[in-house]
Amino acid sequence: MIFRPTLWPTVFTIPALIVLFGLGTWQIDRLHWKEGLIADRTARTTAAPVALPAAGTQPPAAALADLDFRHGAATGVFLHERELYIAARTMEGSVGYQIVTPLQQADGSIVLVNRGWVPETRKDPARRPEGQVAGTVIVDGAIRAPGVQHWLQPDNQPAQNIWFWSDLPAMAAHAGIAPDKLVPVFLEAGLAPNPGGLPIGGQTKVNLPNDHLQYAITWYALAIGLAVIYVLYHRQPR
Repeated sequence: MIFRPTLWPTVFTIPALIVLFGLGTWQIDRLHWKEGLIADRTARTTAAPVALPAAGTQPPAAALADLDFRHGAATGVFLHERELYIAARTMEGSVGYQIVTPLQQADGSIVLVNRGWVPETRKDPARRPEGQVAGTVIVDGAIRAPGVQHWLQPDNQPAQNIWFWSDLPAMAAHAGIAPDKLVPVFLEAGLAPNPGGLPIGGQTKVNLPNDHLQYAITWYALAIGLAVIYVLYHRQPR
């Protein structure tokens, strides 16, 4: 058997192989990036807690990025009557909300705390009274920088107290928090259970989906398969 390539199959196959191998290599790069991101978030959330920024300040973007996902804690009293609801959140296939509650600290400053997830049927605080804890509490969790609206996210609906992305100034204004009293970051509560089981804390996304190795193998396998077909197609008897 001899190998005799022809023009048009070669013209189509070589670019296709380049694209397929390129996609596989890109997925390997994404794999390393994702592994690094997960490792960084894990290290930040498990390190010793750092102080929250002072109320009424506006840290620069670099400082907020450095605080994002770091371990933080706050002590104060929940203002349950000012709850806010982040919509379009699911857990194990069930639709629900994340509950954001202002926490008033001893100095009068207020930090917005994402206490965790509740199912849609338990959005009404009256349906989860045990979780409306009174008195001074300590919240341990992850510091989160204010969010930005991505192009797929709907606009927030302040009039209905429904939020699709974490617009800190607007959420604070809706909750009646003066700018000079507002801590300029969120605090996402950790896994410590709430009385009655709701809200369910620990919603910080640390272990992100990481399927890039499978994708890379798929692209490389398609490239190898195409190469084999190309070779077999052009093998001819002597």
